[in-house]
Formats: sequence, C-alpha cells, structure tokens
Amino acid sequence: MTEQQTDRPGGEDLSAVTSAVLTGSRLLVAIAAQSLGAVEDRVTLPQFRMLVVLATHGETKLVTLAERLGVNPSTATRMADRLAAARLVVRAANPHDRRENLIRLTPAGLRIVDEVTARRREEIAAIVARMSPGQRRALVSAMAAFSRAGGEPPAGAGHPLGWPAP
Repeated sequence: MTEQQTDRPGGEDLSAVTSAVLTGSRLLVAIAAQSLGAVEDRVTLPQFRMLVVLATHGETKLVTLAERLGVNPSTATRMADRLAAARLVVRAANPHDRRENLIRLTPAGLRIVDEVTARRREEIAAIVARMSPGQRRALVSAMAAFSRAGGEPPAGAGHPLGWPAP
C-alpha cells in the first residue's frame, strides 16, 4: 500500500473506502430516483431540489436560494416561477427591502417533499432492516462521520422526516 492510498500509517485504503462510498451512493441515487417517480409529472429533479432547500431552510431570499442550489439567480427565478405557477411555492416582495424577493413553500409543496422523503425513508429502512444490529451501529457511526466531514448539518430530531431545523 502506498502512502497515497492511506490516510495515516496503518490506516484504511482510501481507494477501497472511496469505492464503497461510491457503491453506496449508487444505491441511494437509485432510491432517490424511484421516490420521485410518483411526482415526476409535477416537478423535475432540479425543482424538487429547490423544494427540499426551502423545506430545510424555510422562507429564503431568491438570491440566497440560488447560491444554495449552486445555480445563477436567473435560473433560480425561472424555477421559482414554474413552481409558483404549480402553486408549490409563493414568491413575494421582502417587506424590509422591496427590491428582494422571498420564496417559501406552500402546503402543497411541503406535501410533495414529505411524500417523496417518506418513500425514501421506507425503502432505506427496508434495506437497513436486512443488516445485523452491529452493521447498523457501524453504519450510523460511519455516515455521521462522513456527513460531518462533508459539512452536512445533522438531521433535526424534531422533524419526522429528519430535516434540519431552519
């Protein structure tokens, strides 16, 4: 094993860890795609991402939303317009700065996020149930460490679907 393959002397092979994470991510992407199947006639994957960001962070300035999605403001505006036309979000002028637009989920938008997330949760739970208790504990530990290393905020205990608090 070369120095480049280990993260510390005697440590694990980074290539093997990376391959394991990629394999797991393929499974999670497949689950995510399947869970969107029931709503694909109403929203696209990028639009769903916008709904999830709003569900996670609450009412947000359109410019901030674009940053969180990694798109330019004009793209976020077009997405928001489509979602507003579908009555999944509401856009309004910021009462503190009329030049800014705020965007928030409607109850229908939140239902879509909750419905898709519930499907994902059920499928993941079915897979995790096939693991031994020791494997499940190891998975929790590994995923928590992976999420922390990637800067992902911990899931909110108060929300039934695990979204962080806004």
